[in-house]
Amino acid sequence: MKILIRMVMAIHVFIYRLTSGKVLGKFGNNPILLLDTVGRKSGQHRTTPLMYIRDGKNYVITASNGGADSNPGWYFNLKSNPKTTIQVLGEKIPVNAQEAPTKERNRLFAQLTATAPQFKGYEEKTKRTIPMMILRPGKK
Repeated sequence: MKILIRMVMAIHVFIYRLTSGKVLGKFGNNPILLLDTVGRKSGQHRTTPLMYIRDGKNYVITASNGGADSNPGWYFNLKSNPKTTIQVLGEKIPVNAQEAPTKERNRLFAQLTATAPQFKGYEEKTKRTIPMMILRPGKK
């Protein structure tokens, strides 16, 4: 199953980059960005397509992992190396990642679930608090 998921993700990233997000740049009405990270253990470069919301000039992503009881790998990679890049449609943007503190996280999660209610289900499915990561544009 992991191999199949990796193949689907690789195809998604390839098509997104090929078309500058014109194809696979949205999931329903929700926009998708490509997050680049470096594996904290492996050192391998990875790209993950993720839904995002905007908060002013910042991009906000959610470490829901589909409601699993653990955070996704990219979350730990960002915590280890918060300076990275994202691609939004055809634009590559250097960002600095920071986990939202509790009060801000709750505000952002409410904003997210207003447009993507499936995340409420993920929150109900797990015992952990799902982190919200703020990606602030800046120098890499």
